[in-house]
Amino acid sequence: MSLKQEIQSLAERLTCGDPRALARAITLVENRVSESSELLKALFPRTGRAHVIGLTGAPGAGKSTLVDQLAREYRKEEKTVGIIAVDPTSPYSGGAILGDRIRMGSHFADPGIYIRSMATRGSLGGLARTTADVASVLDAAGRDIILIETVGVGQDEIDIVRLAEVTVVILVPGMGDDVQTIKAGIMEIADVFVINKSDREGAERVEREIRAMQSLDPREDNWTPPIVKTVATAGEGIAELAGTIASYQEFVAKSGLARRKRIENWRERLLEMLRDAVMQRVLQEQVGEGTLAAYAAEIAEHRRDPYSLVEEIVSGVKEKMDTLR
Repeated sequence: MSLKQEIQSLAERLTCGDPRALARAITLVENRVSESSELLKALFPRTGRAHVIGLTGAPGAGKSTLVDQLAREYRKEEKTVGIIAVDPTSPYSGGAILGDRIRMGSHFADPGIYIRSMATRGSLGGLARTTADVASVLDAAGRDIILIETVGVGQDEIDIVRLAEVTVVILVPGMGDDVQTIKAGIMEIADVFVINKSDREGAERVEREIRAMQSLDPREDNWTPPIVKTVATAGEGIAELAGTIASYQEFVAKSGLARRKRIENWRERLLEMLRDAVMQRVLQEQVGEGTLAAYAAEIAEHRRDPYSLVEEIVSGVKEKMDTLR
Protein backbone atom coordinates (compact mmCIF):
# COMPACT_ATOMS: atom_id res chain seq x y z
CA MET A 1 0.00 0.00 0.00
CA SER A 2 1.38 3.42 -0.99
CA LEU A 3 1.80 6.23 1.52
CA LYS A 4 -1.13 8.11 -0.01
CA GLN A 5 -3.35 5.04 0.33
CA GLU A 6 -2.26 4.52 3.95
CA ILE A 7 -3.09 8.12 4.80
CA GLN A 8 -6.46 7.88 3.04
CA SER A 9 -7.25 4.65 4.90
CA LEU A 10 -6.34 6.26 8.22
CA ALA A 11 -8.51 9.28 7.43
CA GLU A 12 -11.46 7.06 6.52
CA ARG A 13 -11.18 4.98 9.68
CA LEU A 14 -10.87 8.11 11.79
CA THR A 15 -14.00 9.70 10.34
CA CYS A 16 -15.88 6.44 10.84
CA GLY A 17 -15.22 6.65 14.58
CA ASP A 18 -12.27 4.27 15.02
CA PRO A 19 -10.62 5.37 18.32
CA ARG A 20 -7.31 3.71 17.40
CA ALA A 21 -7.20 5.64 14.14
CA LEU A 22 -7.91 8.86 16.06
CA ALA A 23 -5.09 8.17 18.52
CA ARG A 24 -2.70 7.28 15.69
CA ALA A 25 -3.59 10.43 13.73
CA ILE A 26 -3.07 12.70 16.73
CA THR A 27 0.30 11.10 17.45
CA LEU A 28 1.43 11.68 13.85
CA VAL A 29 0.35 15.31 14.00
CA GLU A 30 1.77 16.00 17.45
CA ASN A 31 5.16 14.52 16.51
CA ARG A 32 5.11 16.43 13.22
CA VAL A 33 6.24 13.44 11.18
CA SER A 34 6.41 13.77 7.41
CA GLU A 35 3.06 12.01 6.87
CA SER A 36 1.19 14.45 9.10
CA SER A 37 0.95 17.13 6.43
CA GLU A 38 -0.71 14.74 3.96
CA LEU A 39 -3.07 13.55 6.69
CA LEU A 40 -4.14 17.09 7.59
CA LYS A 41 -4.75 17.84 3.92
CA ALA A 42 -7.00 14.78 3.67
CA LEU A 43 -8.91 15.70 6.83
CA PHE A 44 -9.37 19.42 6.22
CA PRO A 45 -12.53 19.14 4.04
CA ARG A 46 -14.19 17.30 6.94
CA THR A 47 -13.47 20.01 9.50
CA GLY A 48 -15.37 23.15 10.49
CA ARG A 49 -18.31 21.61 12.33
CA ALA A 50 -17.03 21.36 15.91
CA HIS A 51 -17.44 24.13 18.48
CA VAL A 52 -14.02 24.95 19.95
CA ILE A 53 -14.06 26.31 23.50
CA GLY A 54 -10.88 27.50 25.19
CA LEU A 55 -10.45 27.63 28.95
CA THR A 56 -7.53 29.56 30.36
CA GLY A 57 -6.37 31.12 33.60
CA ALA A 58 -3.62 31.19 36.16
CA PRO A 59 -2.22 28.00 37.73
CA GLY A 60 -4.43 26.75 40.52
CA ALA A 61 -7.64 28.21 39.09
CA GLY A 62 -9.20 24.75 38.80
CA LYS A 63 -9.19 24.56 35.01
CA SER A 64 -8.97 20.76 34.80
CA THR A 65 -11.85 20.22 37.23
CA LEU A 66 -13.96 22.77 35.37
CA VAL A 67 -13.22 21.09 32.02
CA ASP A 68 -14.10 17.73 33.55
CA GLN A 69 -17.47 19.02 34.79
CA LEU A 70 -18.22 20.89 31.57
CA ALA A 71 -17.60 17.71 29.57
CA ARG A 72 -20.11 15.91 31.80
CA GLU A 73 -22.66 18.65 31.13
CA TYR A 74 -22.25 18.34 27.35
CA ARG A 75 -22.56 14.57 27.56
CA LYS A 76 -25.94 15.03 29.25
CA GLU A 77 -26.96 16.74 26.00
CA GLU A 78 -25.60 13.70 24.10
CA LYS A 79 -22.85 15.73 22.49
CA THR A 80 -19.49 14.11 21.81
CA VAL A 81 -16.51 15.85 23.36
CA GLY A 82 -12.80 16.06 22.61
CA ILE A 83 -10.53 17.45 25.34
CA ILE A 84 -7.06 18.81 24.66
CA ALA A 85 -5.22 19.46 27.92
CA VAL A 86 -1.98 21.39 27.43
CA ASP A 87 0.54 20.91 30.22
CA PRO A 88 4.13 21.97 30.90
CA THR A 89 6.82 19.76 29.39
CA SER A 90 8.64 17.26 31.58
CA PRO A 91 12.39 18.03 31.56
CA TYR A 92 13.05 14.27 31.63
CA SER A 93 10.57 12.59 29.28
CA GLY A 94 9.57 15.57 27.14
CA GLY A 95 5.93 14.64 27.75
CA ALA A 96 3.10 16.40 29.55
CA ILE A 97 4.25 16.84 33.13
CA LEU A 98 0.84 16.90 34.83
CA GLY A 99 -1.08 14.35 32.77
CA ASP A 100 -4.68 15.61 32.78
CA ARG A 101 -5.94 12.23 31.59
CA ILE A 102 -5.21 10.96 35.11
CA ARG A 103 -7.21 13.77 36.66
CA MET A 104 -10.11 13.10 34.27
CA GLY A 105 -9.95 9.33 34.67
CA SER A 106 -13.69 8.95 35.29
CA HIS A 107 -14.32 9.49 31.56
CA PHE A 108 -12.27 6.53 30.34
CA ALA A 109 -15.33 4.29 30.00
CA ASP A 110 -17.22 6.87 27.93
CA PRO A 111 -16.54 6.57 24.18
CA GLY A 112 -18.19 9.96 23.71
CA ILE A 113 -15.24 11.69 25.38
CA TYR A 114 -11.68 11.63 24.05
CA ILE A 115 -8.93 13.17 26.19
CA ARG A 116 -5.46 14.04 24.99
CA SER A 117 -2.72 15.61 27.10
CA MET A 118 -0.15 17.64 25.17
CA ALA A 119 3.20 18.99 26.29
CA THR A 120 4.05 22.59 25.37
CA ARG A 121 7.52 21.44 24.24
CA GLY A 122 8.90 24.91 24.78
CA SER A 123 6.10 26.85 23.08
CA LEU A 124 4.90 30.00 24.81
CA GLY A 125 1.38 31.38 24.70
CA GLY A 126 -0.30 28.66 26.76
CA LEU A 127 -0.59 26.15 23.90
CA ALA A 128 1.60 23.57 22.22
CA ARG A 129 2.69 24.32 18.66
CA THR A 130 0.48 21.58 17.20
CA THR A 131 -2.63 22.21 19.35
CA ALA A 132 -4.55 23.74 16.43
CA ASP A 133 -3.79 20.73 14.21
CA VAL A 134 -4.83 18.27 16.92
CA ALA A 135 -8.09 20.22 17.26
CA SER A 136 -8.61 19.82 13.51
CA VAL A 137 -8.14 16.05 13.82
CA LEU A 138 -10.77 15.88 16.58
CA ASP A 139 -13.07 18.05 14.47
CA ALA A 140 -12.70 15.70 11.49
CA ALA A 141 -13.38 12.77 13.80
CA GLY A 142 -16.85 14.18 14.40
CA ARG A 143 -16.52 15.59 17.91
CA ASP A 144 -19.30 18.12 18.55
CA ILE A 145 -17.41 20.05 21.22
CA ILE A 146 -13.66 20.52 21.60
CA LEU A 147 -12.51 21.80 24.99
CA ILE A 148 -8.97 23.17 25.09
CA GLU A 149 -7.42 23.69 28.51
CA THR A 150 -4.31 25.83 28.31
CA VAL A 151 -1.28 25.51 30.52
CA GLY A 152 -1.42 27.96 33.46
CA VAL A 153 -0.91 31.33 31.80
CA GLY A 154 0.14 34.86 32.66
CA GLN A 155 -0.52 38.28 31.20
CA ASP A 156 0.53 37.84 27.60
CA GLU A 157 0.17 34.11 26.94
CA ILE A 158 -3.06 34.40 24.97
CA ASP A 159 -2.71 32.14 21.92
CA ILE A 160 -5.99 30.44 22.77
CA VAL A 161 -7.98 33.41 21.44
CA ARG A 162 -6.67 32.66 17.93
CA LEU A 163 -7.95 29.11 18.05
CA ALA A 164 -11.15 29.00 20.11
CA GLU A 165 -14.45 30.50 19.06
CA VAL A 166 -15.26 31.08 22.73
CA THR A 167 -12.62 31.93 25.32
CA VAL A 168 -13.39 31.35 28.99
CA VAL A 169 -11.07 33.06 31.48
CA ILE A 170 -11.07 31.46 34.93
CA LEU A 171 -10.30 33.44 38.06
CA VAL A 172 -10.34 32.45 41.72
CA PRO A 173 -10.56 34.50 44.90
CA GLY A 174 -7.51 35.03 47.06
CA MET A 175 -4.82 35.48 44.39
CA GLY A 176 -3.13 38.54 45.85
CA ASP A 177 -4.60 41.51 44.02
CA ASP A 178 -7.07 39.19 42.26
CA VAL A 179 -7.80 40.71 38.83
CA GLN A 180 -4.64 42.83 39.00
CA THR A 181 -2.62 39.62 39.27
CA ILE A 182 -3.23 38.70 35.63
CA LYS A 183 -4.63 41.94 34.20
CA ALA A 184 -3.95 43.28 30.70
CA GLY A 185 -3.77 40.73 27.88
CA ILE A 186 -5.50 37.73 29.35
CA MET A 187 -8.34 39.80 30.82
CA GLU A 188 -9.07 41.37 27.44
CA ILE A 189 -9.55 38.08 25.60
CA ALA A 190 -12.39 36.78 27.79
CA ASP A 191 -15.77 36.12 26.18
CA VAL A 192 -16.94 34.65 29.49
CA PHE A 193 -15.48 35.10 32.95
CA VAL A 194 -15.67 32.31 35.51
CA ILE A 195 -15.04 32.89 39.18
CA ASN A 196 -14.26 29.36 40.29
CA LYS A 197 -14.06 28.30 43.95
CA SER A 198 -16.66 31.02 44.50
CA ASP A 199 -17.53 29.60 47.90
CA ARG A 200 -14.29 31.16 49.13
CA GLU A 201 -14.08 34.57 50.75
CA GLY A 202 -13.33 37.30 48.24
CA ALA A 203 -15.47 36.08 45.32
CA GLU A 204 -17.61 39.23 45.43
CA ARG A 205 -14.47 41.36 45.35
CA VAL A 206 -13.25 39.62 42.19
CA GLU A 207 -16.64 40.20 40.56
CA ARG A 208 -16.58 43.90 41.46
CA GLU A 209 -13.10 44.29 39.98
CA ILE A 210 -14.16 42.64 36.74
CA ARG A 211 -17.22 44.90 36.52
CA ALA A 212 -15.06 47.96 37.14
CA MET A 213 -12.64 46.90 34.42
CA GLN A 214 -15.49 46.34 31.96
CA SER A 215 -16.96 49.79 32.63
CA LEU A 216 -13.64 51.43 31.81
CA ASP A 217 -12.95 49.51 28.59
CA PRO A 218 -16.09 48.30 26.75
CA ARG A 219 -15.60 45.91 23.83
CA GLU A 220 -15.99 47.02 20.23
CA ASP A 221 -18.48 44.24 19.46
CA ASN A 222 -20.84 45.48 22.20
CA TRP A 223 -20.64 42.17 24.07
CA THR A 224 -20.13 42.46 27.80
CA PRO A 225 -18.56 39.19 28.98
CA PRO A 226 -20.86 37.63 31.59
CA ILE A 227 -19.50 36.50 34.94
CA VAL A 228 -20.41 32.98 36.06
CA LYS A 229 -19.67 31.76 39.58
CA THR A 230 -18.81 28.10 39.95
CA VAL A 231 -17.61 25.57 42.47
CA ALA A 232 -16.27 23.02 40.03
CA THR A 233 -15.47 20.38 42.64
CA ALA A 234 -19.17 20.27 43.58
CA GLY A 235 -20.51 20.76 40.04
CA GLU A 236 -22.12 24.08 41.00
CA GLY A 237 -22.69 26.63 38.24
CA ILE A 238 -21.66 24.29 35.42
CA ALA A 239 -25.06 24.23 33.70
CA GLU A 240 -25.17 28.03 33.86
CA LEU A 241 -21.68 28.18 32.34
CA ALA A 242 -22.70 25.94 29.44
CA GLY A 243 -25.76 28.13 28.86
CA THR A 244 -23.67 31.30 28.92
CA ILE A 245 -21.22 29.85 26.38
CA ALA A 246 -24.18 28.98 24.13
CA SER A 247 -25.51 32.55 24.47
CA TYR A 248 -22.21 33.98 23.23
CA GLN A 249 -22.17 31.55 20.31
CA GLU A 250 -25.68 32.70 19.34
CA PHE A 251 -24.60 36.34 19.67
CA VAL A 252 -21.66 36.03 17.28
CA ALA A 253 -23.68 33.94 14.84
CA LYS A 254 -26.51 36.51 14.63
CA SER A 255 -24.18 39.52 14.45
CA GLY A 256 -22.00 38.09 11.71
CA LEU A 257 -18.95 38.20 13.96
CA ALA A 258 -18.39 34.45 13.74
CA ARG A 259 -17.24 34.60 10.11
CA ARG A 260 -15.03 37.64 10.78
CA LYS A 261 -13.45 35.93 13.77
CA ARG A 262 -12.75 32.77 11.73
CA ILE A 263 -11.05 34.86 9.04
CA GLU A 264 -8.92 36.69 11.61
CA ASN A 265 -7.98 33.42 13.30
CA TRP A 266 -6.98 31.82 10.00
CA ARG A 267 -4.94 34.87 9.06
CA GLU A 268 -2.92 34.46 12.25
CA ARG A 269 -2.58 30.71 11.74
CA LEU A 270 -1.41 31.18 8.15
CA LEU A 271 1.27 33.61 9.28
CA GLU A 272 2.40 31.15 11.93
CA MET A 273 2.41 28.25 9.44
CA LEU A 274 4.39 30.32 6.93
CA ARG A 275 6.95 31.32 9.56
CA ASP A 276 7.31 27.69 10.58
CA ALA A 277 7.62 26.40 7.00
CA VAL A 278 10.16 29.06 5.99
CA MET A 279 12.20 28.43 9.13
CA GLN A 280 12.30 24.70 8.47
CA ARG A 281 13.37 25.28 4.88
CA VAL A 282 16.11 27.70 5.88
CA LEU A 283 17.44 25.28 8.49
CA GLN A 284 17.36 22.35 6.06
CA GLU A 285 18.77 24.07 2.97
CA GLN A 286 20.84 27.00 4.19
CA VAL A 287 21.86 26.49 7.79
CA GLY A 288 22.59 23.03 9.14
CA GLU A 289 23.04 22.37 12.85
CA GLY A 290 26.83 22.49 12.59
CA THR A 291 26.76 25.71 10.58
CA LEU A 292 24.35 27.30 13.06
CA ALA A 293 26.70 26.48 15.92
CA ALA A 294 29.64 27.95 14.00
CA TYR A 295 27.68 31.14 13.27
CA ALA A 296 26.73 31.41 16.95
CA ALA A 297 30.39 31.09 17.96
CA GLU A 298 31.44 33.80 15.51
CA ILE A 299 28.80 36.17 16.84
CA ALA A 300 29.60 35.39 20.47
CA GLU A 301 33.26 36.18 19.77
CA HIS A 302 32.27 39.37 17.92
CA ARG A 303 33.90 38.22 14.71
CA ARG A 304 30.70 39.14 12.83
CA ASP A 305 27.37 40.76 13.60
CA PRO A 306 24.07 38.83 13.61
CA TYR A 307 22.20 41.43 11.53
CA SER A 308 24.42 41.09 8.48
CA LEU A 309 24.40 37.31 8.90
CA VAL A 310 20.59 37.12 8.83
CA GLU A 311 20.50 39.34 5.72
CA GLU A 312 23.05 37.05 4.09
CA ILE A 313 21.04 33.92 4.85
CA VAL A 314 17.79 35.46 3.59
CA SER A 315 19.52 36.63 0.41
CA GLY A 316 20.78 33.10 -0.12
CA VAL A 317 17.28 31.71 0.16
CA LYS A 318 15.95 34.29 -2.30
CA GLU A 319 18.70 33.52 -4.82
CA LYS A 320 17.99 29.81 -4.57
CA MET A 321 14.27 30.37 -5.13
CA ASP A 322 15.00 32.61 -8.13
CA THR A 323 17.08 29.89 -9.78
CA LEU A 324 14.23 27.42 -9.40
CA ARG A 325 11.78 29.61 -11.32
